[in-house]
Amino acid sequence: MPENTETAAKTGARPGGRNARVRSRILEATTELVARHGVAGLRYEEIAELAGVNKNSVYRNWPDRAQLVGDALLRYAEDSAPLHDSGDLRRDLADFLVALAERMTSSTGRALMQAAIAAPGNTDLDEAVRAAYDHRLATAGKRFDIAVDRGEIPPVDSYFLTELLSGPVYVYVNRRRHPFTREVAEKIVDVVLAGLRATMP
Repeated sequence: MPENTETAAKTGARPGGRNARVRSRILEATTELVARHGVAGLRYEEIAELAGVNKNSVYRNWPDRAQLVGDALLRYAEDSAPLHDSGDLRRDLADFLVALAERMTSSTGRALMQAAIAAPGNTDLDEAVRAAYDHRLATAGKRFDIAVDRGEIPPVDSYFLTELLSGPVYVYVNRRRHPFTREVAEKIVDVVLAGLRATMP
């Protein structure tokens, strides 16, 4: 295995060129199959067939199945609800909530949520979901730190703020009574930011 490929496989990096495209297809196929069957029914042969690659490509890049599942869900989390810095905190947070709701209501998103809920503790899927959530939390924390440095919000616990913002999204999505619109996202953001700023000296 070339050194750069081996390093990428261990670190989860995204190398350039053909191998990047192969890895991307494998991760997408893995996510879809985990959503369909869970981790217990995950077979490298089926991943390779769905990804349109040779089975050896899957084994070569991910000899450990738990690492493959973890990398697939991490990629899914990275792509599902990014929290960018446009310079406008309100807009960035609303964008984040809208993207989160869209991914949660997708067929793959719903299936992954159901698979995670159904999975007993200490399984590969359970650990992968936790790792993906921790990554999303770390990304959100960086955006919140920027907002604190700019004086837009007071210092705040990243976990608490992320849960405060995303909690209503889960309620809307799970109850399915009303669509989660951008207007709803902005209302949530406005209420949360108003509460935070009320504590600023």
